[in-house]
Formats: sequence, structure tokens, C-alpha cells
Amino acid sequence: MPDDHRPVPNEEEVHLFVERMAMAFADVGFPRMAGRVLFTVMSADDPLTAAEIGERLGVSAAAVSGAVRYLTQFGMLIREPLKASRRDRYRTPDNPWYEASIVKAHIYKTFIDVANAGVAALNGPSSPAGERITEMRDYFLFLEEEMNSLSERWRARRAATGHGDRASA
Repeated sequence: MPDDHRPVPNEEEVHLFVERMAMAFADVGFPRMAGRVLFTVMSADDPLTAAEIGERLGVSAAAVSGAVRYLTQFGMLIREPLKASRRDRYRTPDNPWYEASIVKAHIYKTFIDVANAGVAALNGPSSPAGERITEMRDYFLFLEEEMNSLSERWRARRAATGHGDRASA
């Protein structure tokens, strides 16, 4: 039974929020359609099917399909099957920003390993090129260490503010 006391969001303002956030994310390299889909799902109280997402955005199922594939790959959306249907619905995980950062953090290990091979190929940091590759490797080592520390601090802050107590949608 729906909660009659829950305020109804202003659809035009929500649409404007979705588009502005998608553009802000696109400005830093995030695919714009993926941003539109992500913020459409985030701004919905309940999980949405691809058709519902497309309807809210006024786009094709193909555009939504590519975006949800991208977002699920990075843990920013979760796909759930609809009972007695061939369709799926999409929701954000309980903590999508943390989930996405954890998925992305594994790339640092790849960069570190490849940089180590580059340093070895250049006979260490004894040349300008070797020094640049060594510094790049050291930077990614630093990022990897900081991401672990940052993740621990985020979990503690999230728990302290009560966000971890909410039930998943």
C-alpha cells in the first residue's frame, strides 16, 4: 500500500537534476547516457525496468541497454529479474559510490604491474624515461594505499551518520 503521506517530487525539477548531474559527470569523462540512466534510477524510490528508464528519459531501449551494461560492470547498478517475466529491473546498490570506487581501485594494481615491467625494461630509474615510469608507478602505489585508507574512513563515517542502517530498495 503506498504511503499517502510521502511528498510527491516535482517531476520537472527531478528531470533537471538528472540532466545537470549527467552533464557534470560527462564533463569529467563519464558517458552522458550512463549518467542519465544512473541518476534516473537513483532518483526513483523503487527499482525501474529498462522500459521505465527509457520512458522517463525519452530514449530508446538500445540507449538504456548500453548504459545499464556499463553501469552494472562498475557496480553502480544492480540488475534483478522480475518475477514471472523475461524483463529485469535496475536499482542502485546500498552504497554505489563505494562499490564503484572498489571496482575501479583494481585498475591501480594493473597500472603498478605494467609500470614495474616498464621500469625493468628501462633498467630502473637511471634514465629520464625510467625516472618518469618509476614516479608513475609510485603514484599509483600511493593511490592504491590511500584508496584503502579512504574506504575504511568512509565506512566509519557512513556508519556514524546512520546511512548504513537503511534497507536496500
